[in-house]
Amino acid sequence: MPPFRLKCLFLLTILVSMSASSLADTVNIIASASDQIPLSTDIPAIQTYPVQQTDLWNRIRQGYGIPDLDNPLVNNQLNWYSARTDYILRTTERASRYLYHVVEELEKRGMPTELALLPFIESAFNPQAISSAKASGMWQFIPSTGKDFNLKQNMFQDERRGVLDSTDAALTYLQRLYDMFGDWQLALAAYNWGEGSVARAIKKQQAAGLPIDFNSMSYLMPKETQNYVPKLQAVKNIISNPEYFKIALPKLENQPYFGSVEKNRDIDVRVAAQLAELTISEFKELNPQFNRPVITGSTDTKILLPAENIEIYKSNLSKWEGPLSTWTAYTVGKNERIESIARRVGASPNLLKDVNQVPGNMMVKAGSTLLIPKSTHTADNDISQLVVDHASLNVARDNMRRINVTASRNDSLTSLAKRYRVTSAQIRDWNNLKSETLKSGQKLQIEVAAAPVKRTATRIVAGAPQKKSVANNKRISKVTVAQAKIPKKPG
Repeated sequence: MPPFRLKCLFLLTILVSMSASSLADTVNIIASASDQIPLSTDIPAIQTYPVQQTDLWNRIRQGYGIPDLDNPLVNNQLNWYSARTDYILRTTERASRYLYHVVEELEKRGMPTELALLPFIESAFNPQAISSAKASGMWQFIPSTGKDFNLKQNMFQDERRGVLDSTDAALTYLQRLYDMFGDWQLALAAYNWGEGSVARAIKKQQAAGLPIDFNSMSYLMPKETQNYVPKLQAVKNIISNPEYFKIALPKLENQPYFGSVEKNRDIDVRVAAQLAELTISEFKELNPQFNRPVITGSTDTKILLPAENIEIYKSNLSKWEGPLSTWTAYTVGKNERIESIARRVGASPNLLKDVNQVPGNMMVKAGSTLLIPKSTHTADNDISQLVVDHASLNVARDNMRRINVTASRNDSLTSLAKRYRVTSAQIRDWNNLKSETLKSGQKLQIEVAAAPVKRTATRIVAGAPQKKSVANNKRISKVTVAQAKIPKKPG
């Protein structure tokens, strides 16, 4: 008989022989003694099966690797989030499209999986999100940091919003910050506050002989950063135990939501969505980086589609007999105006201004290149030549000023754009609007001409090098007409 069973039989014999009066006291003694009885190695350990194979939430929980933060701000954030169940559910519903990919990338790099929850704090998993600081995308890159991580920002696409590119850049950046500071909480603070700011705070702590950790240093940080890591901890706590907070998370299968197809020719967004049998909105949820109605670029440009729609797309594409793209590049001739070009191709002037981001009261100089709809009167030109660097987007604004406008009950973006001779897209950009709907009394800013504009004084030189400024001796790089406005999305 195995030793463990012999011991159990011995204890049982003692109990049976005892009087009832002493039984209770002896039970406590036995309970204490049994802790010291070595268990037989013959007893197999309880087999645990990886629940992550079917549940993505559990996979995330099992990969947690950042020490828990415990301070009053965490409780404040927990109270805030847990009181907003609808917000949590909307965000997790959006996250369901992207989380599998993020977790996969984190595990490949050996990084803590709670970092997959960071877009919850940054953007509520909205890849179209734009901050007041001009940060853009799910991971909220400002333009300069996006450029540091080779995220293209041009007329046709902004990779700060791209699911694949921005995730790769964000995880690379976070790993770099961890390598710098050796602490994930300080790395997260640096992601929000800047690595230079955190480095200076560390030097200040060291000079004072104080500890180097988030809790000890948070008094040196701005309020936003003080709350940044506690927010992630609060979301982590909720995802860890949603039942405690009376939240039913949507079920997430541990399998890819989307896959990719390569594009080898220019293709309209509308056509791509049609071939995949998706709505435009559904298509843009996975491909938010494309700024224009046509997707151009090199053959390595990827289009993301829900996994179950990839074969549908390929099958429909093989049978497609119409044009894939209905847009082409057009070089503006001498004395040509957008209005005359629009008439020639059968489009509205406002459409051309909107697509090319030309302010309503600006003229286009001969030699500039526009994106226009194809027609029987236009040549089929390579529109990839329109892709330009967004290094200088503040040109041609010398004769502009910004005014404050209050929307009335009947105002819309379209009506305001027509009234002030600008485009709807510009009003959205200037005011960081995420909706087409305006509320009565809503305050807006719109750029208008500072003075009566002479035709020659307000022309935009597209694609032509600008002269050096004597005042600051800085070179202004080449700009196309499509860059005549400052883009709203930072990152």
